[in-house]
Amino acid sequence: MNGKIDILKLESKILKNNPLKDPYERDIIVYTPENYTASVSSGYPTIILLPSFGNDNYSTINWNPFSMPINERLEKLNLDQKCGEMIIVIVNCFNRLGGSQYINSVAVGRYEDYIIDEIIPLIDFKYNVSKRAVLGKSSGGYGALSLGMRNPKIFSAIAAHSFDSAFEYCYLPDFPIAIDVLRKYKSPKRWLVDFWNKASKHDKKDFTTLSIMSMAAHYSPNLNNPELSTDLPFDIESGEFKEAVWKLWKDFDPINKVNEFSENLKKMNLLYFDCGCNDEFNLTIGSRIFSKRCSDRGINHEYEEFEGGHFNTGYRYDTSLQRIWNAIG
Repeated sequence: MNGKIDILKLESKILKNNPLKDPYERDIIVYTPENYTASVSSGYPTIILLPSFGNDNYSTINWNPFSMPINERLEKLNLDQKCGEMIIVIVNCFNRLGGSQYINSVAVGRYEDYIIDEIIPLIDFKYNVSKRAVLGKSSGGYGALSLGMRNPKIFSAIAAHSFDSAFEYCYLPDFPIAIDVLRKYKSPKRWLVDFWNKASKHDKKDFTTLSIMSMAAHYSPNLNNPELSTDLPFDIESGEFKEAVWKLWKDFDPINKVNEFSENLKKMNLLYFDCGCNDEFNLTIGSRIFSKRCSDRGINHEYEEFEGGHFNTGYRYDTSLQRIWNAIG
């Protein structure tokens, strides 16, 4: 690697009293290119990278012998003259529920405000920033769309890989698994304590349950519910489906946000998203619907499907990095 990695420590006022009592002093990882200088008048295109569910910023750039981290991908693209120099900022919004959807929630914390009102002003102060893009995969892709469409004055480009969408297809199949796990405990709160006390936290059923609980905390928080201040869209004893709670979830589905934020999306220099045609969470369906609704509303965008599934697709950053550079470089 020829560029430089800085670790910034930010004590967040916004996260200080977060409901889950997660750390409010967090590291921000900043990659600057080899020839970075504060004196370049045009500044550097800057990418805010949002880790996927189950990951923080450090795991996002961990060395993998089978795949390059994103900063090295950027350097290789630059060396091959496919992309120019950019800054990459990797945030950490990990929490006790396993990850972030990068929205404000009274049950999790104000993570959108944390990024928009604290991280971005800090980066703008310390680095030579020009236009900004927001990029992520899975939950990070959901966050990229969510943050981008709501903040067109801050972001000029959105790139989202395999983002959560069409919730009927991506979340509903996991409900029976979560019901089976939580029913044994009678209490989601007690299950969560037991989960974090386990020596191994890699059981697939546990991870699925954690994901569903996280989504509930983001989409259907309820401060009057002692069970982690959330309402689940099903009864954990009988499994009965709760339509009213599910409706709250659907309000956050990206395919239902296109109309509301269509004018903001039209302001983007780039709206790019992709999905594997064999995605294990059926996210291809949501991506297709989102693309169709964008087309119906005259929103310029690029959508691609590729051979593959949801996992081990870091190579797709090669495509999004080039798209971002072409749009705001």
